[in-house]
Order: sequence, then C-alpha cells, then structure tokens
Amino acid sequence: MLYTNQEVSGWGNYPVVPTHMLKPKNTEDVREALAYQKNIARGLGRSYGDQAINAHLYTTSLTGLNHLLDFDQQTGILTCQAGTSLADIIRTFAPRGWFPAITPGTKFVTIGGAIANDVHGKAHHVDGTFMNCVLEINVMLADGSTVKASREEHADLFRATFGGLGLLGFVLSAKIQLKKIATTYFTKKAIKARNLEEMLEAFEQYDQDYHYSVAWIDPLAKGRSLGKGVLTIGNMASVADLPKKLQSDPLKLASEAKLGLPFYLPNISLNRLTVLPLNRIMEAVQSSKAPVAHYEQFFYPLDAIQHWNRGYGKRGFIQYQFVIPTENAVYNITKILSRIANSQCIPFLNVLKKFGNSDQGILAFPMEGYTFAIDFPVTKHLPAFIAALDQMIMEMNGRVYLGKDAMLDEATFKAMYPHYKEWLTVKEKYDPHNLFSSNISRRLELEVMPEKALV
Repeated sequence: MLYTNQEVSGWGNYPVVPTHMLKPKNTEDVREALAYQKNIARGLGRSYGDQAINAHLYTTSLTGLNHLLDFDQQTGILTCQAGTSLADIIRTFAPRGWFPAITPGTKFVTIGGAIANDVHGKAHHVDGTFMNCVLEINVMLADGSTVKASREEHADLFRATFGGLGLLGFVLSAKIQLKKIATTYFTKKAIKARNLEEMLEAFEQYDQDYHYSVAWIDPLAKGRSLGKGVLTIGNMASVADLPKKLQSDPLKLASEAKLGLPFYLPNISLNRLTVLPLNRIMEAVQSSKAPVAHYEQFFYPLDAIQHWNRGYGKRGFIQYQFVIPTENAVYNITKILSRIANSQCIPFLNVLKKFGNSDQGILAFPMEGYTFAIDFPVTKHLPAFIAALDQMIMEMNGRVYLGKDAMLDEATFKAMYPHYKEWLTVKEKYDPHNLFSSNISRRLELEVMPEKALV
C-alpha cells in the first residue's frame, strides 16, 4: 500500500508535523499497514494535541473503515467499524429512537478515537467514560493477529486500550450500547453564579436531579467575581416535555452546519480587547432561559461552525484540561484561576464539569472531583506557563487529560499517572517492539524500553 506525504496536526493545530499517511480501505489493507513500523492510527483528527500524529513516521487513517455491521433494535446494541463517527450513528439511529450513551463535546469523533481517548461528557458523574458503553472491541495486534477484548476476554488489553492513545493495536470494530430516547431534545435550566463558591454549591444542589451538567466560567473574572459563570443542567426530554410545535417530529435530526471559517484568522485577532466582548456574548448565550434545547445545541454547540479551530490563527492553541479532587476544591481552584487571570496567557474558553467514580481504564483521566477545559492560544509564554500549571495540578493530587495534552513532560506524567507501570506491562505483552508509536508516546515514554522487549 502506498502512502502520501502530508503535514498533519491535532485539532489545536499545534504541533504541525510531516508524516507518511496510509489510508486503508479494508481489514487486509490495515494488516498491510503493519509493515510500516512506528505507526499510529488516526480518525477525524479531533484530538487536540499530538496523540494521533507521528512526525517523519507513519500514520494510518482508519476513517475508511466506517461501516455499520450489526444492530439490535430491541436492545440498542450496535456493532460498527472503528472509523464510524458519532455523527454517523446519530444520523442513522436517532430517528429510530437510539442515541450514543456517552458523548464528548463534538459528534465528529470516530469510535476508535473515542476509545483511544476514553472520552467523557456532561454526565460523567452518572454515566462514566466511553468505556462504560462498550461491550467488546476487536483489535489488530502488532503480529497481525486479531483478538476480541472485553471485560471477560483479554481483559488486560481491554482496560489498557481505553485511554491508551492507540498505542496497543489498531482497533478495527466495537460493540457498543446505545441509549434509548423518546426525543432528540433536552429540558434544561441555566443558573447564574456570582463567584466560585456559588458555582460549586450549584453543582452540588442540582447533582441528584439532573443527568447532565456543565458550566461556562468567565476566564477574565478576578477578585470577588473569580469563578463566576453559568451552570447549565438538563435531562433528556419526553414528548410531553416538548412544546406543541415540536411534538410532531420529536426525533428530529440537526441540519448540516452551513457556517464555517474558510481561512485562519490573524494571530492578533484574540487579545484581551477582543476576548472581553466575546465572553460577554458567551455569557448571554449560556444564560438563555429557553426550557428545551435540541441535542445539537445541548451537546455540540461548536459543531455548528466548521473549522472553528482556525479562529485561533496558524499559531494554534491547546485545550488544557485537568481534574482535581473534590477535597479543598474551592481553595485549589481559586489558586489556579487566579494564576491564570494574572498571567500573560489569555484563556478564551473555560468550561467546568463534575466527575464521579466510574469503572475506568488503566490510564484513566477522571477522578471524583472537578475538571476544567481551558483554551489557550499558543504564544512564546505558554510552554513555561503550562509547565507551572502542571506542577500546581500535580501538587493538588490532580492530573492532566492525556487525550488533549500537548505539553506535559515525562516526569510529571508519571507522577500524575502512577498506574503507568501496569499499562507498560500490557504494552510489553502485546506490542513489545513499539510498532505502535506516536509523538505523545515518545514525549511521555509510553514505550517498552529496548532492554525489556520480548524476543
């Protein structure tokens, strides 16, 4: 199989690297791709950092393996290839009363990508991560064999693959559980909080009554207003919950996005003068009193703008996501937000969610606590600032999300993820010669050392 030379990046457009791109059309093509050593799978490119890029080496796009293989209308169990996207699933099954059980903030992510990053959504405190809706996966290993992994069979491979960043094998297909729905709408409520204490109190107050919750936090607020924002909570709507005009088509699909950024905006476009009015607009949008929202607005507001990542300019951006424990949350979050507000690095988007306990993979990101996802445009000051934030998060017994990371160093990673040794044991078993490799695996040394490799 021939490859093409391309420049690729994650969704944050940082870093941008040259790679040799392979595009298999079927399983046999995927097996042929194994001949190209130091290889990593890639889906729709929605990982923000360097998870699915391989500088000067090989990248295998699995988007051509996007077929739906089997579906049980009674149970909602779907078997599909790894290149299938959540958008494909919604388009096909939402009109039949089924929806992805767990979804991140974009529907343009493949099943393979959702597994590799063990994605989560607005209901982690109830539903957990993507691993919780997957029954089994089929994985092509470095030796060309294909194995079925589940909680009962090859359980070590199953647990290590979720959040394993594609470094154990090519996921070919998965059997997943969809969620039964009566409508594609959500009842929702917006609660304004004047500061961080009020925001965390609101999370706790509505925790039991609402399945979904997410908060927009004003990234520029300081002093007594630090942590102010809007908490949006919601539940899946029944037909009776809908206004009369919506009841005639309760399982309506969203129309295709028509807006988009055809080019990169100048790097100067985002600065303190422009971010201020943009955040006032965000506050007004989040504070909407509309009692019902379509899934597109509720889950995927940014999907309405194609190539919205170009708004950060060619310099790119990172989405810095971290989680810290519930204990001492007000004190610790105050320290973090104050450090950000007084820095030279201007945050644009600042989103807060709550995590609960969940069955998770070996390199699981979530822990019981609060998680922030913050967009930072890349500047000369950012690497040193992020390194300082990493140290703060580590000292608070928190960790950074590997599925979005672009700057974490090896030592800090190993301190944040003490189970990495267990994961490397699985890596040594299934990929002893590091055929599956990427920029992030080399940056964090998620690879088997030569002296330990099996022979």
